[in-house]
Amino acid sequence: MSWFESLILGLVQGLTEFLPVSSSAHLRLTAAFSGWDDPGAAFTAITQIGTEAAVLIYFREDIGRILSAWFRSLYDKAWRKDHDAQMGWLVIVGSIPIGVLGVTLKDQIEGPFRDLRITATMLIVVGVIIGIADRLAARDETGGRHRAIKERKGLRDLGVRDGLIFGLCQAAALIPGVSRSGATISGGLFMGYQREAAARYSFLLAIPAVLASGLFELKDAMEGGHVSWGPTIFATIIAFVTGYAVIAWFMKFISTKSFMPFVWYRIALGIILIALVTFGVLSPHAAESAH
Repeated sequence: MSWFESLILGLVQGLTEFLPVSSSAHLRLTAAFSGWDDPGAAFTAITQIGTEAAVLIYFREDIGRILSAWFRSLYDKAWRKDHDAQMGWLVIVGSIPIGVLGVTLKDQIEGPFRDLRITATMLIVVGVIIGIADRLAARDETGGRHRAIKERKGLRDLGVRDGLIFGLCQAAALIPGVSRSGATISGGLFMGYQREAAARYSFLLAIPAVLASGLFELKDAMEGGHVSWGPTIFATIIAFVTGYAVIAWFMKFISTKSFMPFVWYRIALGIILIALVTFGVLSPHAAESAH
């Protein structure tokens, strides 16, 4: 991997990790359209450490409170009713599905799931799901001629059942094209949560999963020696800087704006991708163009 490739891929990772468009799909597609080798699941997982570092810094106050309360709840029963302590346990509960499926489906994630036809299908299907969830949320938020405005749930309403459902939605993002934030936020909207609440829990929930995945791949890469370390570290730094800026923008955006621009983008990209693969412009299995 060249330094220029790592720069572009790091920018793509940082720009798309927190938007409901699928960062893994965009890394795969950027390489495919450019004629570069597929950066692979290991590169994706390691560069995600950079974007998760941005989450740790952006939500540092929330994370500090949650960790402090959670540790206190381990030895002081009085703290177990504290909201922040409960959030700590709910992040753990919500991380179980992706932990189990990530280990179980590791070979599929690194192989068959990276087929561009699967990526295109997921871009379209999940795009439609996000659109429906967005419409339901908008209906509750604005009401209508014959409907009153419906109050949506906040994070204080989150329980074990909803935490597991959020976790299952996150696990779906193991398939490129799904989008971690798109799946978890739309899942939250279907369950009646506020946009900001769903996004905040989505970002907090991603921390253990992404860091564990990144460190796991880092260990394998160090043992196998199959990673270009200089460019990969450079891409991770670029992803961190870009990702922090995107989080700050996105958290403001979702409080007042619709997800529909992302929905139309996903559907259009999926259709274009299917056409390119169908007519042999792109190979579904490799980054090189088909000839």
